[in-house]
Amino acid sequence: MRLKPVSLAPEAVASRTLAFDDNRLCMSLFGRHHEHLAQIEQQIPVSLIARGNQVTIGGEPEPVEAAAAVLDDLYRRLEHGLEVGRHEVDGSIRLVIGGGSAPAPGPFRGHDVLVRIDKRRVSPRSPMQAAYLQAMQRHDLVLGIGPAGTGKTYLAVATGVAMLKERLVERLVLSRPAVEAGERLGFLPGDMKDKVDPYLRPLYDALQDMLPEGKLSTRLESGQIEVAPLAFMRGRTLSNAFVILDEAQNTTQAQMKMFLTRLGENSRMVVTGDPSQDDLPPGTMSGLVDAVDRLDQIEDVAIIRFTDRDIVRHPLVERILRAYRADGAGTAGAANRG
Repeated sequence: MRLKPVSLAPEAVASRTLAFDDNRLCMSLFGRHHEHLAQIEQQIPVSLIARGNQVTIGGEPEPVEAAAAVLDDLYRRLEHGLEVGRHEVDGSIRLVIGGGSAPAPGPFRGHDVLVRIDKRRVSPRSPMQAAYLQAMQRHDLVLGIGPAGTGKTYLAVATGVAMLKERLVERLVLSRPAVEAGERLGFLPGDMKDKVDPYLRPLYDALQDMLPEGKLSTRLESGQIEVAPLAFMRGRTLSNAFVILDEAQNTTQAQMKMFLTRLGENSRMVVTGDPSQDDLPPGTMSGLVDAVDRLDQIEDVAIIRFTDRDIVRHPLVERILRAYRADGAGTAGAANRG
């Protein structure tokens, strides 16, 4: 433990003073003008007073312990070379008090579930994200379902890139259904690649956020990383690969069956999507919804269910989604999904 309890007052009202080893890291831990401490005070009913490398926490015993655990988690992030900002503080609070849709994560915190890649280190910001990262490490097939902004695609791409770097797999394959394929697609200019690339752009964006441009281009050219529309998966067997299907709510039952049966030897597959937002023709059942129903009890298949409380984008995203769902409008298709 990096937190050193110096004092603990009796029962009803507790006061705990914590001392940290590295004064330099305390500047990042506390934030500019102690903004991180203020953020903790806004979400946990405690008072925080910082002097030098020490923080005194006042309040009832349970909130005091929660605030201490948050500070411990953030300090450990800094020791691991991770950044600490407003989003990380919010994520640490979620992890400590179980603010997402899963129970509190017990013995591990955000710094314990790291994905190491070239440009950054990725760690969870909610208990469900932590469970999702662990599931991708332990299971051959993971279905991540839930609303936009919960990190489903981003964390899957980060895990795939990390496994590729560690040579646990030989290829990273990312796919999406081109839901407007056919007549509308034909009106787009250019060859087939030019027509389908707009649908795959979010996957390229995630890759570019994790790999330097030169390395990404090299891996794409060599085939180590492949980004392709779902239709191109038919007839293939994907062995020694980490395979991601994004926006899977826009697959039909037949397309989903086709994709899932591409899983080859020494491969892992992650399927992501939001069942509430599909662009399929009326009356067509989503392949993602069907797959969740069929695979829920199969061994070595993990289904991770995110909710609005796991959203880690701008705080307004959660409120926007709730506003649309209040009158049922959230069932319509949307362009921006997690």
